[in-house]
Formats: sequence, C-alpha cells, structure tokens
Amino acid sequence: MRKTTGKVLQALFNSLGDVQGKAFLDLFSGSGQVADEAWRRGARPVIAVEADRRLCSALRAIAEGKEEFKIFSLDVRRALPNLKKKEYSFSVVFADPPYGQGWVAELLSLFLKYGDLLGRDSLLVIERSKREEIPSPLEGWELSRERNYGDTVLSFLKKKEDL
Repeated sequence: MRKTTGKVLQALFNSLGDVQGKAFLDLFSGSGQVADEAWRRGARPVIAVEADRRLCSALRAIAEGKEEFKIFSLDVRRALPNLKKKEYSFSVVFADPPYGQGWVAELLSLFLKYGDLLGRDSLLVIERSKREEIPSPLEGWELSRERNYGDTVLSFLKKKEDL
C-alpha cells in the first residue's frame, strides 16, 4: 500500500473545492484517508472500495458510527457493477490504483462501461505516477486538468458527454 501524501491529499481537496453533500467514491481506498477526509468535509454518501481484507478492517474502524460511510471489500472490477446495480451515482470518484499496472486505461474503460455511476458534471480523479501516461487518444474522456507533485500526478477527467 502506498498512502496518498499529505501534500497530495490537501491539493486534491483544494482542487475539488466544496464537496459538501456530494456523493464520493474512493477506489483502491487503502488506509481510507481520502474517504475519511471526504466524509470530514461533508461528502455524503462516501463509499470506500478496497480489495485487501486486512485494510478493510481498518477502514471499518474509520467508518464506524458514521452514517452514509460504507466499505466495499471487493476488487474494483467487481465493485463497479455492484454499485451500478445498487443505483449509486457519484459526483466525485477518486482512484489511487497501484502504479505501473495498467489501471489508468482500465479505469477509463470501466467508467465508460458503467457510466451511470458518474452523474452529470462528475469528476474522475486518478492519482498516478508521472511515468504512467494517460492513454492517447483519450476516447470518451476530456482531461480537464492535471497537477504534478514530484512523482505523483492528479489527473482530473470528465466524460465527454458532460462537456
């Protein structure tokens, strides 16, 4: 597990602005710090997805007693259709997948497939290594902005139909 640094976490929420009342999905949640920060800033509901069961135990401790903070202990590829079936729609999706494993392209493809999970004007934010490129051409997506923090890049994307 690679935790999102404090600097990147602060930059993420500064870039997102007010998340009060917005539905927030944290993929590859790990320690849960991003989901917890979203909840602390008023995002509702907050859903954290993490495949590692040991990490999910720690996530459950973070979520305990917090209404509308849910944990899904699933691989992302299984969680997304599950969330769609439950008719979730998110304003913000944050994904911090393992670096260098092809997840950036796969996430973009998955969210085109399960597009209903992103509401109108929603953002998909992917934390990635600067060595892992965004696919080109970027079919179905518009890269609205990127922020660089050392080896880490935050890529902010919107579905083209929302533009």
